[in-house]
Amino acid sequence: MLPNLNLPIYLFKFREQDQRTQIFDSIRRKYVALTPEEWVRQNFVQYLIKEKGFPPSLIAIEMGLKYNGLVKRGDVVVYNKAGLPLLMVECKAPEIKITQAVFDQIARYNKVLKVKYLVVTNGLNHYCCKMEYSEENYSFIQEIPEYALIKF
Repeated sequence: MLPNLNLPIYLFKFREQDQRTQIFDSIRRKYVALTPEEWVRQNFVQYLIKEKGFPPSLIAIEMGLKYNGLVKRGDVVVYNKAGLPLLMVECKAPEIKITQAVFDQIARYNKVLKVKYLVVTNGLNHYCCKMEYSEENYSFIQEIPEYALIKF
């Protein structure tokens, strides 16, 4: 039984393999293990595409990045049409509370990418920060902006 999330309902393809449920990831174009975090990730990606107009071709899932010599993975990274990172999402399972440690994790990854928007979600609560690098500041915003309205 999959938990209800604080997102619109989307249709997904599922399959059973080796007694484990998998969900089809339309971005990576393959089936992946259905974990609680993956459920949040797949729903949030569909939210970005269907509700906010983010082009699927500009979305990367579990994108590798190097931080302090270690390879880390950004859950979801969205690029602008020039190929520059624009928005990064850190997904957690619904039962995981969004804490300062979660924000610290995405902030560390952002030292590499320097995106304009940071999003943290557990599928129930969603937080979005707009980065202001020139002012060395950030601000929480009420809603993730629509792709078409973002100034690059």
